[in-house]
Amino acid sequence: MTIKILVALAASTTLFAGAAFADGHTADWPESFTIGTGSQGGTYFGYGSGWGGIVSEATGVSGGAEVTGGPMQNMSLVHAGDLAFGMTTMGPAAESIAGNNPIAPGLQMTGACAMFPMYQTPFSITALSSSGIESIADIPAGAKIGFGPAGSTSDTYFPRMMEELGVDFERRNGGWSDLGGQLQDGLLDVIAFAAGVPVPAVSQLEVQTDVNIIEFTEEEQAKITAAFPVAQFDIAADTYQTLEAPARSVSMWNFAIANCDLPESFVFEVVNAVMSDNERMVATHKAARSTLPEFWDRNTVMKWHPGAAKWFMENAGADIPADMIHGG
Repeated sequence: MTIKILVALAASTTLFAGAAFADGHTADWPESFTIGTGSQGGTYFGYGSGWGGIVSEATGVSGGAEVTGGPMQNMSLVHAGDLAFGMTTMGPAAESIAGNNPIAPGLQMTGACAMFPMYQTPFSITALSSSGIESIADIPAGAKIGFGPAGSTSDTYFPRMMEELGVDFERRNGGWSDLGGQLQDGLLDVIAFAAGVPVPAVSQLEVQTDVNIIEFTEEEQAKITAAFPVAQFDIAADTYQTLEAPARSVSMWNFAIANCDLPESFVFEVVNAVMSDNERMVATHKAARSTLPEFWDRNTVMKWHPGAAKWFMENAGADIPADMIHGG
């Protein structure tokens, strides 16, 4: 089940309403739009609500953010046209396009197109200070680890990473806010987050109790980057009150996605609203510091929506091959 959170008045989530709009809006623009995000307490939900509001104001089309299971489900919903927009990471996007999305095994989800770069998702581990867990090696055998919502980027990749590093664990799933509460109540030993930083659930935890934000060793980082589609990343010291120095991590890029059949002119204006005012985006969520035009080339797996490709080629000097643009 999904929960819709409105960021502007929306009467419908129909993609193609065919209504006429004033101020130059074309007749084939949707009457409203919905963005697939993630769980409440996670970065996707806060970030998606933020850019949804900016787009609504810029285009005059009302929009809302919807709580979902995260990247895998968003690929499925946007591909099918059940949602106009969503957010995903490169790993789940590649698996979905290849037909390996667990929601619909064998279905190649090519109806979801790249729209704009969002930010890198660091993989980070949090435990209560009282647990004595200060490193990955300290995680005891059989530890109960919360990996986020089922099918999320975290749930898809972090268990595999822990297995690669020799950690023996019991897998738990849930929304980030719920898992944070379970950690605080002693029902979990560790939470393995894959989310843009600062993760709201971690920020809330460190206000209420003492936590350890556990970094990868250089050897662990090298092992993970060799085995998975991630890159080296440092979580800045000023991200959390708990950190006194940058924390070594790995990360995966996130992209906003659009149903490939949305009107080109509409998607062009959506991208323009988000990419033309980074200061405003950062005001909605700090993770948007990386929501910059020059990172267009971080998409290596999805075809671009024609409206998005047009914006990046005209405004960011993007050299996007025709065969990487939907319909090209």
